[in-house]
Amino acid sequence: TPGRLAVAGVVLGAAGTAGDLAFSAMKRRAGVKDFSALLPGHGGVLDRFDSLVATAPVSIVLRTFWLRG
Repeated sequence: TPGRLAVAGVVLGAAGTAGDLAFSAMKRRAGVKDFSALLPGHGGVLDRFDSLVATAPVSIVLRTFWLRG
């Protein structure tokens, strides 16, 4: 239903932000500015995927247990 999809969108947005913040905290604690130098000025390749680390499992759980049928 549209209501469930709206809630899923908010939850996934929050999960993506949480993943990004978690990786930033790890980098700050390690004293590292970028995870790699492959994409200079963009934080490295892993920074392109840090929000997906949290969003992917949340989306699987939502799809499996909450959004089906």
